[in-house]
Amino acid sequence: MTLSLPRGVDRGVPRLLDIASQAQVSEATVSRVLNGKPGVAAGTRRRVLAALDVLGYERPVRLSQRSAGLVGLVIPELTNPIFPAFAQVIEQVLAGHGYTPVLCTQMPGGATEDELVEQLLERDVTGIVFLSGLHADLTADPTRYHKLASRGMPFVLVNGFNEQIRASCVSSDDRSAIRMAVRHLTDLGHERVGLAIGPTRFVPSWRKAEAFAVAVRSELGVPREAIGRSIRRTLFTVEGGHAAGGALLDQGCTGIVCGSDLMALGVIRAARERGREVPGDVSVIGFDDSPLIAFTDPPLTTVRQPVQAMATAAVDALLEEIDGNPVQRTEFVFQPELVVRGSTARWNA
Repeated sequence: MTLSLPRGVDRGVPRLLDIASQAQVSEATVSRVLNGKPGVAAGTRRRVLAALDVLGYERPVRLSQRSAGLVGLVIPELTNPIFPAFAQVIEQVLAGHGYTPVLCTQMPGGATEDELVEQLLERDVTGIVFLSGLHADLTADPTRYHKLASRGMPFVLVNGFNEQIRASCVSSDDRSAIRMAVRHLTDLGHERVGLAIGPTRFVPSWRKAEAFAVAVRSELGVPREAIGRSIRRTLFTVEGGHAAGGALLDQGCTGIVCGSDLMALGVIRAARERGREVPGDVSVIGFDDSPLIAFTDPPLTTVRQPVQAMATAAVDALLEEIDGNPVQRTEFVFQPELVVRGSTARWNA
């Protein structure tokens, strides 16, 4: 058996040992996988192949497998790191089941979701995963999904449940996320709490705004008519968070909950422009727990979406549809987790 060695690798080092160590399996198991022998669990085989990739080895031709089919993954953008995070896990899970993922990304001036779907259909995909797509926009016409279903195309939705679309939907519990965030700030002594959120036409946004209104009424006794002044609707970007954060800070908020981690970074920038310290003067909470967000300055307190569990559930639901065994076509809600870091602290009036 011969393997192509990556550059710089010492040819005196046992190669099977390297691969076995990386995959956390025995050398005998590595040998069985590389020689295409039976008796190795699918998950173990994937770990060995992943170790080959990580170490820079080329896979032997004999290990090539025929794809079970193409599966489209339609996402709105790549600039927000939570979308690549979801895409990576979804693609890994699909590949583990033998399917080849086809990533389709929307961008300003580029192909629309409908155009991307037509392109996927032309390529005879087996199914489609929609991540935060038009299904999450309550102003969008849901008949596009009805037509897709009528063509017999299995699909599943991630984040943005729409009662008018008969499909399985996997979502993070937006209401629970906001309740945890507001409770965290009030426990720290904050009495003026604001929300920086996206446009209300998006299901996750209005759910968060609705939960925020309930939370600040119950936790802080804010009158119903005054709650609107504590909510700023903007874009899910650093720039959007900067604008919303500035407005909330100028009206006296000392704690701000955001609809995304990027928005939270914008709020922090707005606070610093006003000479305020985070968390000394202002506490900020994000949403998503995007990759690398723990390494910001300060490390961001945020509400973590359970990406691995949600992505796996979405793929499992889709594969059941593909196999002709559809699961319940409803919303499956996953509990998020408050991750406390350095951007929140006790408020001392």
